[in-house]
Amino acid sequence: MRDPSSTTGTANAEEPRVDPVLLEIVAGSLSSVEQEVETAIARTARSPMIRDAHDFRAGIHDRQLRKLTGRSYSALVHPIVRDFPLETMRPGDVYFHNDVYLSEGGIGHLPDLCVTVPVFAPPSTGTATATTNSGPDPGDVVAFVQAFGHHDDIGGACPGSMPSGATSVYEEGLMVPPIKLWDQGVVNEAALRIMTRNSRMPDSLAADLDAECSACIMGARRLAELFQRYGRHQVEDCFEALLRRTTQTYRTEILARIPDGTYVWEDYAEHDGVDPPRLHIQRITLTKTPQKLHLDFSGTSPQARGPINHCADYADGNFLKKWLAPILRNLADTPERMAELDVNEGVVPLIDMTFPEKGTLLTPEFPAPTNARTFVILRLLGVFAGVLAKAVAGRMPADQETIRYTGLHGVDAEGRHYLMREVLGGGSGGRYYADGEDTIHVVPDSRNLPTEFTESRFPLRVERLGLAVDSGGPGRYRGGLGYEKHIRALRDATFMSVADRTILSCWGVNGGRAGHPFRVTIDPGGPNEREMPGLVDDEPVRAGEVIRIRTTGGGGWGDPLDREEWRVERDVRQGKVSVTAAYEDYGVVLVADSGAVRPSEHGESGFDTAAAGRQLRVDGQATQNRREWLRARTADAQDRPFFDRGPGFPSLAGGLQAAEVDMR
Repeated sequence: MRDPSSTTGTANAEEPRVDPVLLEIVAGSLSSVEQEVETAIARTARSPMIRDAHDFRAGIHDRQLRKLTGRSYSALVHPIVRDFPLETMRPGDVYFHNDVYLSEGGIGHLPDLCVTVPVFAPPSTGTATATTNSGPDPGDVVAFVQAFGHHDDIGGACPGSMPSGATSVYEEGLMVPPIKLWDQGVVNEAALRIMTRNSRMPDSLAADLDAECSACIMGARRLAELFQRYGRHQVEDCFEALLRRTTQTYRTEILARIPDGTYVWEDYAEHDGVDPPRLHIQRITLTKTPQKLHLDFSGTSPQARGPINHCADYADGNFLKKWLAPILRNLADTPERMAELDVNEGVVPLIDMTFPEKGTLLTPEFPAPTNARTFVILRLLGVFAGVLAKAVAGRMPADQETIRYTGLHGVDAEGRHYLMREVLGGGSGGRYYADGEDTIHVVPDSRNLPTEFTESRFPLRVERLGLAVDSGGPGRYRGGLGYEKHIRALRDATFMSVADRTILSCWGVNGGRAGHPFRVTIDPGGPNEREMPGLVDDEPVRAGEVIRIRTTGGGGWGDPLDREEWRVERDVRQGKVSVTAAYEDYGVVLVADSGAVRPSEHGESGFDTAAAGRQLRVDGQATQNRREWLRARTADAQDRPFFDRGPGFPSLAGGLQAAEVDMR
C-alpha cells in the first residue's frame, strides 16, 4: 500500500495496474485544468506583465509534491508543506510566498509571487458524518494547484523591483516567507495590506493576486471533482502511471541516444551590474551512465556582487532538474515526437546533480541579490545544450535567446505614475534539420505587448516593430532573428533594462557562427545618441527621443558555405539577410536584372544593403568562385573550435578566440 504522507518525491516501486482509458482521461483532465487556470488568470489579471505578456505559469502537483503536468515549468510546493503540515490544511486555504531563500529553489527573484491551493478528496471513512476535533472532516489533501508569475512591483530600490546595481536582496523588494493568505476562504487583509503598501503599483498587485488565488481555487475544485468521480486510489494510481511513463520514455527514447562517458562545457554571464564586465563561469560536467545523467556544477564562478545569482541547490536541485530537462527533448526521433514529450516529475529520477560549496553563482549565500538571476538559470539551458552537443556530435540546436526586460517609467499627462515593461524574445538556434525560429521566448505562451495597448495606456509611440535583419547567426541552418523595436517617448521618462548577451553572442555550433548580440540605442542618429549597457535602471530619456531595441539572434548550425543558394536568396528577398551578409557570410553573389555591380573577387563588398528586393538573383559562377575563395581561407577547419562565441568573447577572455572546452 502506498504511503500517502510520503513527500520524498520518488516513485513507489509498486506498479499498480490502471485502466488505460481512465489514464488518458486523468491525463487530459490535468492538462485541461492547468490551461483553465492559466486562462482565468490571463482574463482577470490587471498588470500588463501578467495579463498581456503572460509571464506566469500554473502547475498541478500531487500529495507527494511531484509535478504532474508537463506543458511548462512551475514553482515548488515543498516550502508550503515544510512550514504548514498537510494535516493542518483546510478547504479554502491559500498559501503565498516569494522569499527566494525560503522557496526551496522554486522562486528565482522577488517579483515572482506564488500562490498554492490544496486539493481535498472526500473523507476516507465513507461516511458523511465523519468528524475531527475541529469539526467536520474535510478529507485528505491529495494534490495542489499552484500559480506564480512576474508582478509589476513588490518594492525595492527602483520601479519594477529589479535594481541593476543591487548588492543585497534587501534592495530588491519585500520578502514574504510562506504564509496563509486565505484561511478557509477568509482573506488575510493585514498581509495583503502590507504587500500592497510596499508596492508602487498597489492596485494591479492586489488585482493580480486576487486573479491568481481565485483561479487556483477554481482549479482545486475541478480536481476535487475528478477524485470524487473516479475515486482517490484510482486517480492516484493514474498519477503514478503518468510519472512512470515519462521516466520510461525519456530513458528509452532520449538517454539511450547519449553515449556513455564524461563531457565538459561551460558558458558565461558577462556582467553583474556592479563590477566591470568579465566572464562569470557556469560549467557542467556531464557523466552519462546506462540509466542516468549526472550533472556536476563544480567550476562555477563565485557568487557575484551584483544580482545575477540563482539559488539552485535546494531540494536536491528538484526545480533545476525539471527546468533543464526540456533540452533533452531535442534528442527525440523527430520534431513531431519532440513536441509530444512533456516534462513532469518523471524526469527527476533520471538526473543526479552535484553542486559546489556555498558561495557560487548557483549556491549563493543570503543575502546575495538575485533579481537578474535569468543570466544564470537561462544560460544553464545553453550550457546543458552545449555539453550534450559535444556528446552527440552536434545533434543539438545552437544557442538561443535569453529573457531580457526593457521598459520605461515616468509620469503621464494626468500626473499618474506609470511603468511600461515588456519581455522581448529573440531568435532560437539553428538546428541540424532546420533554421532557428524568429522572435521566440523561453517562457511558453509569453508575448510582447501589443502596440495598440502600449500607445493607449502609456505616453509612448511604437514606430517600428519587426525583425532585426542579419541578427541570426550564419550557418547551414541559420539562427532565428531577434526583434527590432523603436519606441518614441512622448514625455520625459526613465529607461530600464535587465539584459545579458550585450557582449557575448548566442553561440553557433558545428561550423555555425554566433548571432548578433543585444543592443539598445537611445536617440539613434540624433545629437544625444548613446548605447546602453544591459543592466540599467536610471537612464533619462527626453520627450521626443527614440529608443531602438535590437534583441539577440540565435546561433547558426553548420558551415554557412554549405547553405543552399536558394535559401540565401529567399532570406534576402524576405528581408532577413542583407545582400552584404549574403556575400560576406554565405559566399552568395546576388545581382540585379539591371546589371548591378558585383563585389570584387578579393572580398570587398560593393553591395548596398538597401538593394535587397525581388529583382535579385543568384550568380551561380560568381558564387562558386566566392565560396571556393572563402573555403581556401579556412582550410584549417579541422582545428577550428566546435563552438563559435562571436567577436565579443576575446574582449573578456584576454584575447583568446575560444575556450579550451570549445574544442571537439
